Amino acid sequence: MNRKVQVRFLEDGVGRNPTLLFDKQVVIKRALKSSDSEWNSQFEDFFKCFGFTPRLCRPYRPQTKGKIENTVGYVKRDFVLGRQFTSLEDLNGQVHRWLERVNSTVHGTTYQIPLERFKEENLSPLDQVPPYKVVHKETRKISRDCYISFLGNKYSVPYRFAGRTAELHILEGKLEIYVDHEKVCEHEILPGNCRVSKKKEHFQGLLSEILKENSKCKKNSQIPLKFSGPEVEKRSLDVYETFSQGGFE
Repeated sequence: MNRKVQVRFLEDGVGRNPTLLFDKQVVIKRALKSSDSEWNSQFEDFFKCFGFTPRLCRPYRPQTKGKIENTVGYVKRDFVLGRQFTSLEDLNGQVHRWLERVNSTVHGTTYQIPLERFKEENLSPLDQVPPYKVVHKETRKISRDCYISFLGNKYSVPYRFAGRTAELHILEGKLEIYVDHEKVCEHEILPGNCRVSKKKEHFQGLLSEILKENSKCKKNSQIPLKFSGPEVEKRSLDVYETFSQGGFE
């Protein structure tokens, strides 16, 4: 997250609970009290994972972030200015040596040595916290033939979800497919394009379902045929007897 933050430490009754100060970009809806604001859902998941408390800067008051702004300026002036770097590794090596030097001297505001002050913070090392997984999400419509498309390739989905809307979770070379927040399948992301990742189990039972539906439709469409002939006048047999004997002149 490319945002400037100011870090403070507050007592929480057990150890020290880090509080980070953020701009408004991390909230959907801001409230007068930071804790009552509607956070961006992914950001909320992030700060709960790492156990810090976010606070929001006061709007239109740049002084709120003054300390961190000054720190950025100090790094630019004292470290970056006039230096040359041949690679990222070279830059990291130089900045670590610079940090050891500046953090070993007395700070002009606290009148303490930062490295000594840091030991008192009693923070939990990041390597003791499971790495936070950043998941990229996209939405796709599942086609009638039970596939979704991603980066020019097609991936099968269980046939019962055809026509539905799916949410794709892209993480570490895998494609996880969710429908209504339920994970329905996953695929390895294919390199290149115009390729198809098809799993046979996604289509098991499809043929019997088709035959069943066809039989149902056929049964409903069958209408018995009725034939009706011309109406025939019904007469008594005596009439015919009279004709046969020449009874009429």
